Amino acid sequence: MTPEADLGPRTGPELLVVAGEVSGDMHAAGLVRELLARRPDLRVYGIGGDHLRAAGAHILQDSRDMAVTGFAEVTKRFAFFRRVFLDLAALAERRRPDIVLLVDYPGFNLRFAARAHAMGLRTVYYVCPQVWAWNRSRIGRMAQCVDRLITIFPFEPAHFEGTGLRADFAGHPLVAEAGAALAEPLKTLPWPGEPRVALLPGSRANEIERILPAMWRAAARLECRRPGAGFVVACPNQDIEERVRAAIAAVRGAGPTRIEIVTGHTRQVLRQATAAMVASGTATIEAALLGCPMIVVYRTAAATYLLGRMLVRVAHLGMVNIVAGRELCREFIQGAARPEAMAAAMEPLCADTPERARMVEGLRSVSEALAGGGTMSAAAMVAEELGCAATAR
Repeated sequence: MTPEADLGPRTGPELLVVAGEVSGDMHAAGLVRELLARRPDLRVYGIGGDHLRAAGAHILQDSRDMAVTGFAEVTKRFAFFRRVFLDLAALAERRRPDIVLLVDYPGFNLRFAARAHAMGLRTVYYVCPQVWAWNRSRIGRMAQCVDRLITIFPFEPAHFEGTGLRADFAGHPLVAEAGAALAEPLKTLPWPGEPRVALLPGSRANEIERILPAMWRAAARLECRRPGAGFVVACPNQDIEERVRAAIAAVRGAGPTRIEIVTGHTRQVLRQATAAMVASGTATIEAALLGCPMIVVYRTAAATYLLGRMLVRVAHLGMVNIVAGRELCREFIQGAARPEAMAAAMEPLCADTPERARMVEGLRSVSEALAGGGTMSAAAMVAEELGCAATAR
């Protein structure tokens, strides 16, 4: 972590934010930007990335160093996470921020919520951890250490009824962002053929290493079925692009012949794509909001997958399907992520077919379910909690 001295002395209200991955950094940035417009005297600092930094937060630990998934991957870096946790807890104890804002990232943030609450700090959780899916016993524990929960999915508050935890649906922040992206002029992208097929292999190193090879081989098989197809791998930033290039170089076997890598224009890629292969996660919601038909792909370490199978209690892994309440988009998880099967599922999405039309209509319903005030509503809720914290002091 960077030195606390960089923050300077306390001169007004403070918010400590913890957003340990790319999607959380994006969601938190919009909230912080809106919050600072309401409270220019607020100082924001903590864990985040480029988006939070640009929004006006002082970043003490970059989220790129925090972004791993799965039990096996976290275990390898236990000493690092423990050091960051203890340093951040010590900082919170010294500075006594008015609000501790925890954004998704449950493995770290649920523990930090308990520590912050024990210090007497006011805790707000934005982007609900999926405890309703994989560990319902944590619902009660969350209610004991979180003062306010702000959810981005409409079905989540019901899971906390009767716990005493105030849980409110704010609307998904990507709804407004996707709307703005759809209103932008089309950018010229280097699509090398038609139909246009996007590959989104994730934003974490271990995701890219495990998911991209399956997508790469599936793209080669889809190209055999659709000889004119052009493929684009969408990368959120330069670091991810470098990892993507390394992963492609390591793949054995032929890939598609017409392939380009586009960095920093993921929404434009999804807006222009005929269909996409998308790693399970926030990107499936982004694709849904932009109306891009997709298949959902995920692969992880064997130990992580086996543990997940024992804990997860939902019928689908892709959030787009959870919101839809059915398998709207075909899922290819772990051993089922076979290139030939993936290519076969993609083919009808790459043309004007009944399958594609049904999926587009289903994605429109998902978008409607996620609508709400979004970031503005979430910022208003945090501002309300700041007022509560000030009253408590």
